Parts: sequence; C-alpha cells; structure tokens
Amino acid sequence: MPRLILIRHAKSGWDDPLMTDHQRPLAERGERAAPQIGAWLAAQGVLPEEVLCSDATRTRQTWDLISTTLPGAPTPRLVPALYHAAPETMLRVLQGATGQVVAMIGHNPGIAEFARLIVARAPEHSGFARYPTAATLVAEFDADWAAVRFGAGRTVAFTTPRDLG
Repeated sequence: MPRLILIRHAKSGWDDPLMTDHQRPLAERGERAAPQIGAWLAAQGVLPEEVLCSDATRTRQTWDLISTTLPGAPTPRLVPALYHAAPETMLRVLQGATGQVVAMIGHNPGIAEFARLIVARAPEHSGFARYPTAATLVAEFDADWAAVRFGAGRTVAFTTPRDLG
C-alpha cells in the first residue's frame, strides 16, 4: 500500500535582504525542527524509499537534516516544479513517483492546499489547515501513484515540531 510523507520545509531565515526567496536557508529553529521530524518518522516506522524535493535551499536543507535520523535515507530527487507549486502540479509530480513510500517536500501555500485535497478526511489537529513549517502528514493509498487522485488518501498521522516539543 503506497504511503506519502508530505513535509513542508522547516522554518527559514530572512536575515539577508539581498538573498532571493529561492536561496533562503533554514533558521536555527528550522535546523532544530527538521531532525525532530526525522526522529518522529523513524519512530513511526515510516521510512521513505524516494524523496521528491523542491530545489529551493530551505527544502534541500530540511531533507538533509531529516535524513540524518533515518537509516538508509535516499538521495532526494530535486524537482524544480515543486518550488511554490500548486496542488495540481504536486499531484502530477506524485503520479510519477516509483517508491512505495514517497516523501515530498515543498512550500506553502500549495502544500497546505495539497494536503487538504489529497486526503478524504483531514486529521483532527488544530495546525493542519495552516500547515506550519515542518508540518508532516503521512497518508496511505489503495492505488499505485499513477492512479492517485485528490481525496484518495487516508490520514495515518500528522505532526508539527510544536507537537514534538
């Protein structure tokens, strides 16, 4: 049964006004949060076989820090189309996935909308609608990725760094 791990990048910094949005790195808070998400995934036994990641600096850094806590973490496939992607773009990218457990790392507002649309029923969590930085949804599907449609996912788990302390 295919599983999706949908991760918004961890908290990014705004320290350098000359830096483009695409180049923004993680803030210290994000550097602390990302490994917490990885440890949570490991504790849940949800280990990605494939990682589809926006090519922005903050998404790549998020995965790099998450991966330090996961045994056998795969090298991410950087997907420029995931940078500030709309839900429809995210769905098309997911439909091309090949792993049984796929992590996708992206940005708001698209990732929050995608999370809402991809599951039949949202988790009962106060943070789900706004999908804060490093928020992570685990959803499972009955169909293979090519056949996945909006509303087809079942929520398995959802967390945010705040939940993890």
